Amino acid sequence: MDPHCKNNYKNFLRRLFLPLILLLLSAAALLKDEIAHASVLPGFYFNKIFTDTVPKTVPAPAAKDTLPRRTRPGNDSIPVRAADTAALADSLASRADSLVTDTTIRPVRISKDSLTAPVYYKAQDSIVMFVKKKEFHLYTKADVKYEQTQLTGHTMDFNQASGVLTSRMGLDSAGKVIEKAALNDGTTSSEMDSVQYNFNSAKAMIYQTRAQYGEGYVSSRKVKKQPDNTVFGFRNGYTTCNLDTPHFAFRARKIKVIPDKLIVSGPANLEIEGIPTPLFIPFAIFPISHGQRTGLLPPQYVVNQQKGIGLENGGYYFGLGEYLDLTVRGEVYSYGSWGLTFSPTYRKRYKYNGGFNLAFSSSKFGGDPQIKEEFSTSKDFRVSWSHSMDGKARPGTNFSASVNFGTTSYNQFNVTDAATRLNNNMSSSINYSKSWVGKPYNLTLAAGHNQNNQTRKMNINFPDASFNVNTLYPFQKKEMVGTPRWFEKIGISYNGLLRNNVSFVDSTFGKPAMFDNMQAGVQHQIPITLSIPVARNLTLSPSINYTEKWYIRQQVLSWDNKNRNYDTSYNNGFYRSSAMSAGASLATAVYGMYTFKNKNAKVQAIRHVMRPNIGMSFSPDLASKDYYMVQNDTLGHMTRFSYYDGAPFGPSPSQTFAGLTFGIDNNLEMKVKSDKDTSGMKKIKLLDGFGITSSYNLVADSFRLAPFALNARTNLFDKVNISFGATLDPYQVDKYGYRIDKYVWQGQKFSIGRLTNANIAMSTSFQSQDKKSKEKEQQKEELAEEEQSPDAMLLEQQRQAQMMRANPGDYVDFDIPWRLDLSYSLNYTRGRSQDRLRDTTIFNQYLGFSGDFSLTPKWKIIMSSGFDFVNKQIAYTNLTISRDLHCWQLSINLVPFGTYRQFSITINPKAGILRDLRINRTRQFQDF
Repeated sequence: MDPHCKNNYKNFLRRLFLPLILLLLSAAALLKDEIAHASVLPGFYFNKIFTDTVPKTVPAPAAKDTLPRRTRPGNDSIPVRAADTAALADSLASRADSLVTDTTIRPVRISKDSLTAPVYYKAQDSIVMFVKKKEFHLYTKADVKYEQTQLTGHTMDFNQASGVLTSRMGLDSAGKVIEKAALNDGTTSSEMDSVQYNFNSAKAMIYQTRAQYGEGYVSSRKVKKQPDNTVFGFRNGYTTCNLDTPHFAFRARKIKVIPDKLIVSGPANLEIEGIPTPLFIPFAIFPISHGQRTGLLPPQYVVNQQKGIGLENGGYYFGLGEYLDLTVRGEVYSYGSWGLTFSPTYRKRYKYNGGFNLAFSSSKFGGDPQIKEEFSTSKDFRVSWSHSMDGKARPGTNFSASVNFGTTSYNQFNVTDAATRLNNNMSSSINYSKSWVGKPYNLTLAAGHNQNNQTRKMNINFPDASFNVNTLYPFQKKEMVGTPRWFEKIGISYNGLLRNNVSFVDSTFGKPAMFDNMQAGVQHQIPITLSIPVARNLTLSPSINYTEKWYIRQQVLSWDNKNRNYDTSYNNGFYRSSAMSAGASLATAVYGMYTFKNKNAKVQAIRHVMRPNIGMSFSPDLASKDYYMVQNDTLGHMTRFSYYDGAPFGPSPSQTFAGLTFGIDNNLEMKVKSDKDTSGMKKIKLLDGFGITSSYNLVADSFRLAPFALNARTNLFDKVNISFGATLDPYQVDKYGYRIDKYVWQGQKFSIGRLTNANIAMSTSFQSQDKKSKEKEQQKEELAEEEQSPDAMLLEQQRQAQMMRANPGDYVDFDIPWRLDLSYSLNYTRGRSQDRLRDTTIFNQYLGFSGDFSLTPKWKIIMSSGFDFVNKQIAYTNLTISRDLHCWQLSINLVPFGTYRQFSITINPKAGILRDLRINRTRQFQDF
């Protein structure tokens, strides 16, 4: 090679490539910090990525010892003799290390903008971080969690310098939303188009959001969220519809949400299907807190044909603490009617709960609405009280109350529910019971009342008491050894009853006249029993019973021939009546089975069980002095009455009885093949029971044989319930209808008995499969568990359940496509007319049905009616048409026949928070 060219080549390399290499090395050093950490990473969790500091105190590292230490001695090539080992010992101690380890802990300053907790984040696609700019980006299903706050979105950007995280929703190529941004602060969750959240201040700016608060949803164009989770919204809508485009909403320009308390807005306009309505309200308050909250109860606007235009159920709720609250409601109508109701409730967890309802009303009806003088006024009241006690509160003690009484015309003028109106009876009961652990006795105190709203007659029982001693075995050993002897099975017990009864017409309530018919009595019963097994399936049961009754009044009847009725007078004093009986009974069971020979037949066997019983008893006449004879008609016929007719425990038997009691009961079953049963066989009951009972008095001078009582019951195919009962009198009657001592089978025509009364009842129910049966069963189980510890929310659920039972048209189960209930009853009674001149036969025959069916999944028709065959007229009929409007419900109710004819149409939201937002139009046509 030419030397000249060789030198030029070297100069070229030195002047071109060497500077280029130096330039590349310098650029690499400058870009090292920028590109060394910028990378595409998979979406894993990282901790404390936002924290740019170290902990508050960091221990300094220990100083490094520069002097190496030998961990293992070296091998000396010169062997040492044992004699020289003493010379090898070093008399000088080893020098200590002059380097001392620094253990001082030095504090480290914390940056003011650092976070107080780790931040967890992930993304499905990728995460890109820029350390210099203190920024990072998350793509596709990004998720960030900081303390109790969680944000999700399609993409996210975070700026560590400002502490602001921006989350956005995702759109596909067609502009359709594929993923919304969401913010959950631990108390509420909301979705939005985008959100800017500041980790340092815990504030957020949200755009196009929708959040749920309690039963309601708030949608806003723009929202400012404060650190205490208070929300200020701009251009908002409140609704209880869970659709993204709700069926209705209250539109307000400004709104404020205080979490777990309430939602407040300025002027609002009701919008339906996106169309504004003329309904404006100056402000709106929507409570979202649970438990008690004192405040107003808005009234409902109604139009009543009888009372005029009115406002109902308006009032005030008083939250008086954990154990007590009070609801006051009122109603007023344009024709002058008004009503006022006080409803306090009380509760103490694991102890008791209950409530009162005191209602007063003044109703004006009849005449021309323009002429107030033609109106009639009815002032009524009603009192109800319910109380229940937790069984675990005081073991052995229980107290319960169910009180419901008032004026007989209250339901007529103040209740629209048909079932309540048609029920002419009101009753109450209060009970207290006490039992002692380890003791054989118990005590019960009670009070009760019943009244007939049609006859206006009331009966009050107060006080009632019973003291019972369980069966004691006085001859039984304290420690049983072997089989007890027969006399060790003798048992004795005691039952004591105290009863006071007052009967009067409601117009005499509170006046001295109400005690004119007061009756009081005490009854003592001492039964002695014994049970002796005689043979297999045969038991002998002898017994002795003694009963004594104490009364303070005797009733005396006398015949008034002029008015042809009885006059009643009373004798006051202390009177006693007693009765005694002794007897023995035998009972057994006889089984019979017929097995079919064909093993492939559907029916394999039929089994018959017969349970006969027979007894012998003796009752002496200890109460003949308690009876007397009184004329009962103009012909001079006499009738036997007792001084204690109508007394609390009635009269004692007056005739000596020594005779037999007998009866028999039967059961019939069959065994069929079944593919569903694991045993391959299934038992089907053909007849649950069929029996007959009677008795025969050996010492009576006449009418020794008692009437035969028949009964039968069955449940065919587990669907049709049938029950039957009848009474057969074995004696004949004369032309006046009086019994004569001659059997019905004695004569020209044979008969087993004269049918005096009979009844038969049938009922069945059919329905389709419930679409949500499993979910409802689970809810029932959860509610049953919560009933052991009732709280305010549970009591509200119970009140709603009562409202559902009282207003079935307002709460319709659309999950059952159809349902049908059928019932039939026939009653027969035969006797003589009051003048004894002719036979009287009374038939009562009634067919009733109720059911519902769905025309479509959203339309349901409910109907209940019946037919009275005796009067040949249609019974009370109620027709309801319901339409499920998703978040609303429409109900049309029609009563076309009867005294209480009515037509009403109601539309209301389903949500409980808007239950007072109800539109109702009712017209009633009453025939008084």
